[in-house]
Amino acid sequence: MQQVIDYLHRRKKANPKPVCAFVYDLDALQTHVSGLMKTLPSRCRLFYAMKANSEAPILKALAPLVHGFEVASLGEVRKVRAISPEAPIIFGGPGKTDEEIEGAIDLGLYLLHVESRHELQRIGRIAHRRGVEVPILLRVNLHGALPQATLAMAGRPTQFGIDEAALPDLIRLAVALKNVKLAGFHLHSLSNQLDPEQHVRLIALYCARVRRWIETFGLKIDYINAGGGVGVNYADLTRQFDWNCFSERLAGMLQVECPPGAGVLFECGRYLTAACGYYVTEVLDIKQNHGKHYAIINGGSHHFRLPAAWQHSHPFSIVPVARWDYPFSRPELLDSEVTVAGQLCTPKDILARDVRISRLRIGDLLLFPYAGAYGWSISCHDFLSHPHPDHIYLSETGPAADKTDPRQAAARRSRRD
Repeated sequence: MQQVIDYLHRRKKANPKPVCAFVYDLDALQTHVSGLMKTLPSRCRLFYAMKANSEAPILKALAPLVHGFEVASLGEVRKVRAISPEAPIIFGGPGKTDEEIEGAIDLGLYLLHVESRHELQRIGRIAHRRGVEVPILLRVNLHGALPQATLAMAGRPTQFGIDEAALPDLIRLAVALKNVKLAGFHLHSLSNQLDPEQHVRLIALYCARVRRWIETFGLKIDYINAGGGVGVNYADLTRQFDWNCFSERLAGMLQVECPPGAGVLFECGRYLTAACGYYVTEVLDIKQNHGKHYAIINGGSHHFRLPAAWQHSHPFSIVPVARWDYPFSRPELLDSEVTVAGQLCTPKDILARDVRISRLRIGDLLLFPYAGAYGWSISCHDFLSHPHPDHIYLSETGPAADKTDPRQAAARRSRRD
């Protein structure tokens, strides 16, 4: 974090323009992911679920480290191929079009997740017409009790996967299709799991189900895809998912429970990139309304939608800024509770609520950590047509990249002219 704060002080000293940026520490990202890869059990492979953050510098930093990328659209396939012609790609998600399936085949697929009977039939038809074999995993929405987490994709009615009750028919169809190879099963059931032992038990359940299907249908499979689901604790940043504990317990469990010859795939996004990113924005105004204090920031949920999407008060720290360019006194709050609100014309544009601060002034910066996943990537960027934030990529091993939104740059050139 100190590298980020030092950068912000230099930037603010050089430029009076209000700050609004996502700042990414690429060295921290690579150190974190390298550590995960070192402790991952040998029969496991870790793919990056790039829906969490698909910015090119992030993908380039991860490409040499992870086993490949999990994508959910043809656009994401193209983003991977723009930075790597050979990185293995797993294509998932409901509602794939024929164009997406064919485009992904053309650009090179490692595995294709199948979400329904109709999708399987279309994949078989496309593969037969093109004279290729497409390796697939059947995504299954399991029945029965599953561990609780922030989001659930299985164990209940959802749009994801094949109802386990319908699986026998889909297995028979997959085996019968000449241009389709049933390589295994995809069982991603929940998201943001914070308990490593619960997560190991969930994967043990996956292994037990797959063993039953193998025995019932005489299958030989290559992979069990456990999906993602490893979470981030936004409520207490000091208590995160214990990856070392998870890896140790997982290795022992797989020796006993995993079907012979099957590898286990993971598709983690949030847990890989969240901690490397920061959303930083300047306090534009401080006001009181009906007895509550509000800090109005140069940005909001149109840039950083995560707090609203997950309905939490996102932690932040205050970066004091000495610069004050106005001839009148500088408003400040002392030892007060403050709610951080954005610029949008909706009372829902809130990033943090009723946070006790010792001192906050207009012109200070708010630094929101753990913003490297599902921040910019899920936000309504053009609502009200506010400028996009800058995207800054810091690295001590190479030059920092500063990607400013092209529309902002054009507007600045227009003002100068």
